[in-house]
Amino acid sequence: MSNRTNWLDEIKWDDKGLVPVIAQDAHTGRVLMFAYANRDAVEKTAEHGTAHYWTRSRQKLWHKGEESGHFQHVLEIRLDCDGDVLIYVIEQDGGIACHTGRESCFYRVLSDGEWETVDPVLKDPAAIYHKHH
Repeated sequence: MSNRTNWLDEIKWDDKGLVPVIAQDAHTGRVLMFAYANRDAVEKTAEHGTAHYWTRSRQKLWHKGEESGHFQHVLEIRLDCDGDVLIYVIEQDGGIACHTGRESCFYRVLSDGEWETVDPVLKDPAAIYHKHH
């Protein structure tokens, strides 16, 4: 095995061959989204410099931005102390990471026992996604 892929062996993959990935804005530090990646996705992210994930709902490799145009440019890939969680430190095209058209997928805050939406929709999802799943 070449040295080029040895770093992937240091990641502790779960029983499905996945690792949790947090996408964090390089400039604000805000957590924009959470997803899973398999070995192929992490390797492609490192090779191409844009975020790749594994979509569990569609069971396929997912190049973030392939449909929306909101690519994530990965400046760093960080591995946590236990070796089982990654952070992609990113610059987010369009300032929108969430499929709802918001900056972050974490746009709801618990307030008095209810989830309150605190972030605005920056772009209508219908204008982002031209084909329906």
